[in-house]
Amino acid sequence: MTAGGRHPPPPGAVPWPGWARWLLRFGLPFVVLDAMFTLENIWPTLWARPGLRLSFELCMAALALTAWLAARGTASARMLRALALLTTFWVVTRYVEVTASAVFGRQINLYWDGRHLFDVLRMGNVAGWQIALGAAVAVAVVWLVYRIAHRCWAAIARELAWRRPRPAIGVVGVLLLATFTAHGMGGRDTRWFFSMPVTPIIARQAGLLAAQLWPDGGSTRLSPSPTFDTHLGALGGADVLLIFAESYGVTTLDDPAQAAALAPHRARLAEALRAGGRQVVSARVRSPTYGGASWLAHAELLSGVDMQKPGDYELLLATQRPTLVRHFKAHGYRTVSWMPGLQRPWPEGSFYAFDRYVDANNMGYGGPGFGHWRIPDQASVALMQSQELAITPAPRAPRLIVFPTLASHAPFRPLAPYVPDWDRLLGADAFTPDQVARAVAEPLSWLEPVRAYLDSLAYTFEWLGDYLSGRAPPNMLTIVIGDHQPMASVSGRGASWDVPVHIISDDPQLLKRFEAAGFTRGLLPMQASTMSMHGLTSVLLHAFDDSARHPAGAAE
Repeated sequence: MTAGGRHPPPPGAVPWPGWARWLLRFGLPFVVLDAMFTLENIWPTLWARPGLRLSFELCMAALALTAWLAARGTASARMLRALALLTTFWVVTRYVEVTASAVFGRQINLYWDGRHLFDVLRMGNVAGWQIALGAAVAVAVVWLVYRIAHRCWAAIARELAWRRPRPAIGVVGVLLLATFTAHGMGGRDTRWFFSMPVTPIIARQAGLLAAQLWPDGGSTRLSPSPTFDTHLGALGGADVLLIFAESYGVTTLDDPAQAAALAPHRARLAEALRAGGRQVVSARVRSPTYGGASWLAHAELLSGVDMQKPGDYELLLATQRPTLVRHFKAHGYRTVSWMPGLQRPWPEGSFYAFDRYVDANNMGYGGPGFGHWRIPDQASVALMQSQELAITPAPRAPRLIVFPTLASHAPFRPLAPYVPDWDRLLGADAFTPDQVARAVAEPLSWLEPVRAYLDSLAYTFEWLGDYLSGRAPPNMLTIVIGDHQPMASVSGRGASWDVPVHIISDDPQLLKRFEAAGFTRGLLPMQASTMSMHGLTSVLLHAFDDSARHPAGAAE
């Protein structure tokens, strides 16, 4: 008697209809399981569909079950539950991986991304009841997957209780194992009919978790720091404003539709810079991250240390590596971290040793909030100008201010309107109720975000041009750099990790130093990137130095 309670066919010859029924009863649950194991994303949505490929892991599980039944004769209820639970875990893991890669354009890091899940939901203005409903639906779907998997494995176990097909299953399983193992030999692709396995995904997440929880504690694992023995004489005591433009990637240059939509806004920005007596040179650099994890880009540029390896960020914070912040501070600059996106304590920030840390709670913004991030970028700059750059009486110490923008952070809504009267942004009546209502009423979509993304960058170009055309200190050096490309639903499939960087100054001699390092004039750097973001740190150090022994030059 089989595991399911029915009698197997007799050991003698079985007519074809008997084999057909067996193939149907074995094949149908196997196909259902394979469909779940090989999920693919319907790019770039949250929906998935079965991949028309074979799951290697499912084949090996069926082979192992066949061997178990040959040795033990039956599959216990506990074994079937374990197989169903393992299958559910595998399916959920695969869905999360393919969906995150499609929507955000990068693999997920459960350790870091998991802790920010609630914040992401808040950014999307998702109500509490919607979160609860979504969680309930997710639990129901996981339970349904478990029930389907349990029934499928029970059906497969019943059919494998018949001894006649076992040798054939064993031969097919061994052949599939040999085919999978032979991949790459002689340049042959022997896995073309297999789906991407889930096991490497789980192994990668386990490795990431281990790297975060048990770092090796040795800073020698980090890439070398640049040489911070240069001076800042080429700046002539000018203020330096480093703007990390959120999600500002080269998709705005390389995608024809996006480039055309932003062309008039870039032109107005260029005209505003000329009106303010400023010039600009630009380049492309490779960001250490894609679609998120902005702190990796911030740390890489400020420290000059490569941040692409998992765990290196946490390791860096535990060291005494030099940074641009400490370097400027040692040369008489007052250093300011101007971060309106921070809404909670940031103990990690002590690594940089800024003189002043400004966040959403102590910035002094009294106007209405816009979505999760609350403080519009233009208002942040107005407050920064008032508190740090427009100080009288002069003279004052020069400033290094690091300012990550928020408007172009996904989901790019709601977007505050541009306000011509900058002084108004300092008060509680910065925006009218109608302006807030119109901004909040704009449709928000994680699945069709391109229009909102372009609107947010157009807004950034507008306030930036107005600010630099006459409101900013006249000799201020402004560095605008994208922290990473936007999520894949904006940047598209297979997009590069490059971001634009613009150096804006009224000092032509200083800009020539950057041109010598590969920068081109204007706001449209079309050449491929020649340096990483941590390589740019060395270029900045050399360009700021007035010593002949430190000429500017590209560094990797």
